[in-house]
Amino acid sequence: MRVDLEKCIGCAFCLRDCPVAAVRISGKKASIDPLRCTSCKACLRSCEAGAILFEPDMPAAAMVCEACPIRCWIQPGMVGACHRYAQHDGRLVRTTPLHRYAEVAEIVGSEPRPEIRRPLLTAIGAGTTYPCCKPAPHIVSDQCGDLDVVTVVTEVPLSYSSVLVKVDTDLPIGREGAAVLVGKQVVGMVETEQYGSKMLHIGGVNRLTGRDGFTVARTITDIANRRPVKLRIENGSRLTVQVGRPPLIDGRQVAKMRVGCGSATLGIFAPLLKEAADEVVVLDAHVTGLLSRHVAGNYVGVRPTGVELVFRESTPGRYFGVHGDGWGGTSITEPAAAVAAVDMAVAWPGMTILITETTGQNGAMYSLAADGSLVSRPLSEKAASALAAIAASCEPSLVSAVYTAGTGGSARAGVTRYPIKLTEAVHAGKACLTVGGSPTFVLPGGGISFMVDVGRVKPGSFSWTPTPATICPVEYTMEKGDYEAMGGHVAAMKPFSLPGGDPDGGTD
Repeated sequence: MRVDLEKCIGCAFCLRDCPVAAVRISGKKASIDPLRCTSCKACLRSCEAGAILFEPDMPAAAMVCEACPIRCWIQPGMVGACHRYAQHDGRLVRTTPLHRYAEVAEIVGSEPRPEIRRPLLTAIGAGTTYPCCKPAPHIVSDQCGDLDVVTVVTEVPLSYSSVLVKVDTDLPIGREGAAVLVGKQVVGMVETEQYGSKMLHIGGVNRLTGRDGFTVARTITDIANRRPVKLRIENGSRLTVQVGRPPLIDGRQVAKMRVGCGSATLGIFAPLLKEAADEVVVLDAHVTGLLSRHVAGNYVGVRPTGVELVFRESTPGRYFGVHGDGWGGTSITEPAAAVAAVDMAVAWPGMTILITETTGQNGAMYSLAADGSLVSRPLSEKAASALAAIAASCEPSLVSAVYTAGTGGSARAGVTRYPIKLTEAVHAGKACLTVGGSPTFVLPGGGISFMVDVGRVKPGSFSWTPTPATICPVEYTMEKGDYEAMGGHVAAMKPFSLPGGDPDGGTD
């Protein structure tokens, strides 16, 4: 990389973004250390003055790192842009050694013993004890293997609660941060997207305690109980979401979730796509792929085609798409419009171009005319076979949801006289928190904040109360000795050894 000093304005964006500290600013002009520079092009992309130039002649002593699409040129004694690889003695080596589990076990921490991972009974139907300082509705004990085990259950009202809803689709639904509404009431917001999915955050304590709190509580509960819920995105789409079912977006049922981004699709299916056409474009709103310039295309021996796309290139063969209602969630509704130009000095008449998307559900094929124009033609048998392979590898689109809440408050008093000891036991793996019998993930840090997949909890287990708050079935299971040591309500404990598991002596 080289700096054009006449264009350089000394903004220092290149200095800020260079991952290997190869840039220096002197006299309000940038310079690049040729030994440190890996030609990752971060400076080129961040320079708004167009002062950075790429010189394609790799230094003789440099080695190309193939670990990612950047393909750094790493000089002797230097590291790549990711700082994972360095060149030593003519070899590229990892800067961090391979670790055995024993070397990280202390950091990973303790997991609950198998005997306490499952509650003796669930809190579904248990009821709630109020005020919280009274013992929980059911505290039962039994022997599991060689351990005496206790489970404490309660259906606890939680103002600090929400659901994170994952909607599998490439279709645009609205901008990040946009309000999510039920009718005219705001219940949440659009979060950042995940791999092939849109994320909606519904609820939270500030919404539950706000003017629309009743609607918020009801919406969280309905989603957690796997009921269909109609939502509207501010200045965006209308959705019907139901956990375990395909999403309905503006009246369209979404069938397939993408197998990967456009780049990943090329990487997975490169051998098939090479046989399908001379050039392949996989449209994707995030990362569109062009086979001939992609590392996967180079690996399987695809020759250069001179095709240029309308999107901005990130790394060779990978382009940042533009969101829209077209193919792959891009702005492209007519597939040929994805091609900005074709260099006929590289391309050849009759060259075939296949354009598809990450689900393989749509495909278009073209031949290149002598004047460089694209001529539509039917899909070849090999092209159709490749698209079928992509589509067959895609999962069905579904709606899923994770209920998130905090039980670090007064509800702990129903378990023990010393709530902080319960918190410590949960984080130390000595007490296992479950919801309706389903495993949870307990967030690190203070308090007891947890997440649970509502698809693993019996429908109807959640409810709400007009405080407003949602009500969640919570179980704590631990060794009896640990329960006694934390000041548990031992006097309220009952044996759990009757048929049907009814601690009050009844039968199912």
